[in-house]
Amino acid sequence: MKKLILFVAVFSLGTMFAQDNNEAGLDQLEGKLDGAYEKVTLKERETIAYDHLREADIVWEKRVWRVIDCKEKMNLPFIHPKMGFVKIVHDAAKNGELAVYRPGEEGETFKQTLNVNEVNSIGSITDTISSVSPFTGMDTMLVRSETFDPATVKKIKLKEVWLFDKETSTMLVRILGVGFVRDRISRESGESLGDETMYWVYYPDLRKLISQYPVYNIKNDASTLSWEDMFEIRYFSSYIIKESNAYDRKISEYATGIDLLYESDRVS
Repeated sequence: MKKLILFVAVFSLGTMFAQDNNEAGLDQLEGKLDGAYEKVTLKERETIAYDHLREADIVWEKRVWRVIDCKEKMNLPFIHPKMGFVKIVHDAAKNGELAVYRPGEEGETFKQTLNVNEVNSIGSITDTISSVSPFTGMDTMLVRSETFDPATVKKIKLKEVWLFDKETSTMLVRILGVGFVRDRISRESGESLGDETMYWVYYPDLRKLISQYPVYNIKNDASTLSWEDMFEIRYFSSYIIKESNAYDRKISEYATGIDLLYESDRVS
């Protein structure tokens, strides 16, 4: 009986102590943590290295270029204003934390990089405009500045290698590069001037960075899906624009309209 009473007393004291600690912790976090708890899962996650592949085990290989259309509903998280993939990568490039490569062949093969100043100039405009004061009727010069808007990125290109490993009897895909395509807007008319490739990023260099950032989940804010998970499980909608071929041409160069879509589906 004495042991039972002692157990109940110790248990009650422990519960009161835990409640006090819990209340103290909430008081300390109030005004400092934007949430009910600290999210550390993604911060502590390590990027899992790919399995080593031997050239002798690869019996089939094909290069594929595809496009992720950010306007599609499934792909909207890519351009989220705060948690979007475009913002994360561009901020890292502007801060010199990530190497990005020039548009075109030299950039797509990861040979020529853009410096930080060139990256910061993308989508940024500073000029002066004349304005008439409604009070004095005199002309005044105003400085107008615009910064890069992630929402102007309408498409994301992926350069991939698909291959079959006979050692494990598996079909594998390795993303080599990620290209960002923005919509150029005329400052005078506000009309679209067409697509412009901003730069390319070497995906193996990108994996560590994006593995620590969450993807916005419309149904669950507690989701721990990272951007690296997004690419590795291929949770996005896309279409193929080119595969390695004898003429080194895109699908749009030999097919149009509905035939282009059929050909893209055939390749995939």
